Amino acid sequence: MFQDYTFTAAERFMQYVQFDTQSDPLSNTHPTTEKQKDLSRLLVEELKAIGIEDAHMDQWGYVYATIPANTEKQVPVICFCSHVDTAPDASGKGVKPLLHKSYQGEDIVLPDDKSIVLSKNDFAYLNKLIGHDIITASGTTLLGSDDKAGVAEIMDAANFLINHPEIKHGTIKILFTPDEEVGKGTAKVDIPKLGAQFGYTLDGGEAGDLEDETFSADGVQVIIKGVITHPGYAKDKMVNALKIASDVLASLPRAELSPETTEGKQGFIHPIRLDGIAEQCTIDFIIRDFVTAGLKTKEDFLLSVVEMVMENYPTASFEFKVTEQYRNMKEVLDQHPQVVEYAREAIQRSGFTVRMESIRGGTDGSRLSFMGLPCPNLFTGMQAIHSKKEFISVQDMNKAVETIVHLAQIWEERS
Repeated sequence: MFQDYTFTAAERFMQYVQFDTQSDPLSNTHPTTEKQKDLSRLLVEELKAIGIEDAHMDQWGYVYATIPANTEKQVPVICFCSHVDTAPDASGKGVKPLLHKSYQGEDIVLPDDKSIVLSKNDFAYLNKLIGHDIITASGTTLLGSDDKAGVAEIMDAANFLINHPEIKHGTIKILFTPDEEVGKGTAKVDIPKLGAQFGYTLDGGEAGDLEDETFSADGVQVIIKGVITHPGYAKDKMVNALKIASDVLASLPRAELSPETTEGKQGFIHPIRLDGIAEQCTIDFIIRDFVTAGLKTKEDFLLSVVEMVMENYPTASFEFKVTEQYRNMKEVLDQHPQVVEYAREAIQRSGFTVRMESIRGGTDGSRLSFMGLPCPNLFTGMQAIHSKKEFISVQDMNKAVETIVHLAQIWEERS
C-alpha cells in the first residue's frame, strides 16, 4: 500500500531540526524554554494543512490533534507521541542537516569539524545501512533526531492516513510534548483531554526495536552545610562544604554502580551536578534500577556513604532528599499485553524481526503508562543521540511511518 506513496518524513525532519528547541534542566518554567513553542506552532499549522481540524497548542507548549475514525467498529482510541525538545548535552542551535545519499560504507566526515567522523568501526549499525540515505548534522551541533525523527514520522503517518481513507482505523490521537529531555515531558499533559486508552511513543533507536521496559528512576539531592568564616582567620573554625562534597564523590565506588561501569539490567548511582560555595553546596544524583525496590537499596547505600564522610566533619550537617522521577513501564504494560503484541505485529508487517529492548533510561511513555495510558516505545531509526555524531537513515524513518500505519490497522482489525 506504500508503493505509490511519496514519504515526507525526511523532508519534514530536515526542516524541524533547524529549530533550536533545546530544553533547560535549570528552568522552573513550563515549558523550560519558550523556543520549543516555535516548532510546536509550525506542527499545528502543518497538521491543519493535512486536514486535522482540531490541532492546537496549549499554553504549556503541548500539541494535541485527532485523526477521526473511519470505521464503524468500536476501536480503542490510541495515541502516538513524540517530544519536540532536544537534549542539553550538545548545542541544538544552527543545526545544518546534511543528506548523504546511497551510503556505501565509507567514513562520513562532517564538514564543519573534520575531526568528527562516522565510521563503521565505531558504529556497527552503519553496516546495516549500505545503500541507505543518511542524515547527519555538520559537526558543530547535535542533529536532533531525538526526538524530531519521531515527530516527523508521526506527521508523515498522519498525512498518509488522512489521504488514504481506504485504510481503516479507529480514532487516533497525536501528542507532541516539550521538556522530555529534562524529565518534565508529562508535567502538564492533560490525559482526560487527550482521551486515549493506549499509546505509543516514537522515541526508540534501531529499526525493528520495540521497548516495553525502562529503568525505574529517582533523584537524590544532598545539601551539605559547612561552617564559614573569614579565610584569613579560619584555622580550626572553617568547614568547607565544597571539600566535603569532593570527599563524598571520591568515596563512591569506581568499579561498579556508575553509568560508565554498568550495562544491561545493572542500575547505577550517578552524580549529575555539583553547585554551591564553601558555606553550602548541593550534589544532585540520579538513581536508576530496573527493579523499583532496587532504588531504595542504592539510596540507602548512598546515604551510608554521605554519613561516613560526615563523621569526619562533626560541626557540619547535611540534608538528604529523595524525589520520585519515573517507574519501569513494564509494571503497567504487562497488564495490557495486547499493546505490545500489536506493536510487535506491526513491526513484523514492516519487514523486520522484532528486537525487544530494555531502555537504560526513560521516555514520556514511562510516566504516561503510570498516568493511565499504557505506552511502549517504537523505533525511529536514530543513532548516536545527544552527540555531534548523531545520524539517521531515511529508509529507517520511512519504515517507522509504515509501522505506525500498520499499528493503526491492527487495532481496527482486532476490534
